[in-house]
Amino acid sequence: MSLRQACILFCISTSVFYYHAKRKDDQEIIDQLSALAESHRTWGFWMMYHRLRKLQHIWNHKRVYRVYTLMRLNLRNKRKKRLPARVKEPLLRPIYPNVTWSLDFMHDTLASGKTIRTLNVIDDFNREVLSITVDTSLPSQRVIRELETLLDWRGKPDAIRSDNGPEFIAAALSDWCEINGISWIQIQPGKPTQNSLIERL
Repeated sequence: MSLRQACILFCISTSVFYYHAKRKDDQEIIDQLSALAESHRTWGFWMMYHRLRKLQHIWNHKRVYRVYTLMRLNLRNKRKKRLPARVKEPLLRPIYPNVTWSLDFMHDTLASGKTIRTLNVIDDFNREVLSITVDTSLPSQRVIRELETLLDWRGKPDAIRSDNGPEFIAAALSDWCEINGISWIQIQPGKPTQNSLIERL
């Protein structure tokens, strides 16, 4: 049986039989992606692809993604930080001042669209507001600075209660409490009623 007859039998053309795929040279794509990955370490695929389009490269996104994955440039997903188990502490109201302070954050948006945060500190004895700090950013170091200011004129409490916000679980704040001999009480996640004295502020 001839080749032509075999192709007719299998319903294919002779051009299909003789076809050989031409492998495209991806070296230019590799060079461009390597340069972008080096200068923009936090960029993912689509950020890089749109930058390549702005640079007048007209490669198909599927081809670029194939090279992108072969180069193992996929960014790792950030795992959620697991909180240690919190022991349920009874919400006891002190019988005299300066025994327990409660801390919490609040936030609001200005007319301009800018977000502000407030750090509120109260004394659990009579819910006296000791401090309200307003700023656009209140990291753990700023929280420590505000607490040190309170300690200068108010004195040192036995304990401080808060939720599990990122500023409150920072190692710097934990070390500060240990140095000053203050017990830091952190409520159980998802249980705001355990800090209700300041939650209703």
